[in-house]
Amino acid sequence: MRWLLDTHVVLWWLADAEELSDEVKTLIDTEAEVFVSVASVWEIAIKQAAGKLWGPRPLAPTIDACGLAPLPIRTPHAAAAGELPMLHRDPFDRMLVAQARCEGLTLLTRDPRVLRYEVDARTV
Repeated sequence: MRWLLDTHVVLWWLADAEELSDEVKTLIDTEAEVFVSVASVWEIAIKQAAGKLWGPRPLAPTIDACGLAPLPIRTPHAAAAGELPMLHRDPFDRMLVAQARCEGLTLLTRDPRVLRYEVDARTV
């Protein structure tokens, strides 16, 4: 399978947090195609700058070195995110849903609002 990590999943994985089961940690560590969206990096950076979120610093080199494949935001992703129904108001989560749908990825998330969209997802 090909996976896209929700932002909270990225943070939990980087911190080896208890919120992720050993099964999910192993999946992320061993699957060939696990992606982190630049939208997640952007979201983390904004919230860190505002003092609302912990996370690795320096952020960009940490993400680049972690072994996850970067997923840039492309024009079709932006268009698809804008066309999603307003089931979830968070623009970062809407972008992740759009990217997962456009790229045929399974989204790993714990956010029940994301699951309201027609997107291949797995709850962690």
